Amino acid sequence: MKPVVSADKRNLNKTIEYLKKMEDPIKTSMLEEYGEKGLQALREATPKQTGKTAESWSYSVSKKHGSTSLEWYNSNEKDGVNIAVVLQYGHGTGIGGYVKGIDYINPALKPIFHEILSNILERGHS
Repeated sequence: MKPVVSADKRNLNKTIEYLKKMEDPIKTSMLEEYGEKGLQALREATPKQTGKTAESWSYSVSKKHGSTSLEWYNSNEKDGVNIAVVLQYGHGTGIGGYVKGIDYINPALKPIFHEILSNILERGHS
């Protein structure tokens, strides 16, 4: 009986080399770089009254269960309410009014996400 798939050692080595490259297409150092870029973009895009919310951005890069993640956080809260979220989505005024949100987070991070994707796709074809 003939094997369905046959590979000599030379071809198998190329396959293993390719798979190792793809095993971790996102290096932690790469995400640290994008984390910093995202911080800058968020700080610039955040609506400023006092500047406290703009300066309260941080990020985290973590690896768990074979995946790597990059997350941005904002620590500015008032009465347990995250101010960055209130600015993004809007809020009630407490006297029956409503202040409409400003979509500033998505436009700030969209170019960063595109850059990360481009980098991953590039690495997959190198």
